Amino acid sequence: MGNMPSVFISHGGPNVVIEPSEAHDFLASLGKLVPRPKAIVIVSAHFETDGPVVVTDPNPAMIYDFGGFQQELYEKVYPAPGEPELAMRVANLLADSGLSPRTTAERGYDHGAWNPLILAYPDADIPVVQLSIDPRRDAAYHYALGAALAPLREEGILLLGSGHITHNLRAIFASIRHGSTPDPELSGKIEAFTGWFAEQFGKGDREAILDWRNRAPFIAENHPTDEHLMPLFFAYGAAGEGAEAELAHHSRQYGFFAWDSWFFL
Repeated sequence: MGNMPSVFISHGGPNVVIEPSEAHDFLASLGKLVPRPKAIVIVSAHFETDGPVVVTDPNPAMIYDFGGFQQELYEKVYPAPGEPELAMRVANLLADSGLSPRTTAERGYDHGAWNPLILAYPDADIPVVQLSIDPRRDAAYHYALGAALAPLREEGILLLGSGHITHNLRAIFASIRHGSTPDPELSGKIEAFTGWFAEQFGKGDREAILDWRNRAPFIAENHPTDEHLMPLFFAYGAAGEGAEAELAHHSRQYGFFAWDSWFFL
């Protein structure tokens, strides 16, 4: 893979960092699967604002936005620097596209950001700029965020969307609590949903993809709320018109929790 792709990853809970799984292995290999970036612009599903906000913080701290996990996860530190100059370029590109960004001088890395980065780039020596999602806005809005930043890929900057291809936490917690075997009906609905996206990406049907809420099957079972899918549309938009999609990773946890991740070129 010679050109810098844009990337969507399913980031999982923070325990993916320390527990063995296929998803852990994929995230740990990510830094070898794409060219080494000069910097990373990341959109995490856990950074929610009204309209786009770009972080100019030169030294982001850690945000432990979770509860009930192993103590060592609350001691993890990812000391990658921010890059205020790049952050202002991001803001200017968004403004040039009519997206009215704001900046914030201080914000740490939530687990949607540091989960994948601590595995993919453990040396923490690549600058990171964070950009928010807006859960009140649709796929087309997040696609436009990515499209506005697409020129950065030509400079070796990785545009990374960090969310989840499915995100039915109620079903996951119920499965964990009761130790139940995977519900084959639910598993089928997850497979139908992820398969629908794979089919549309294969066809390059951008109209259908951006209209996912009206066209994809089993929305409620896969995304009771939308925020974890929005980084997918950012990464898709960042590859530009006519983007080709490559399924970079496909695994399941608890029989139905999907970890699909995508490269876009």
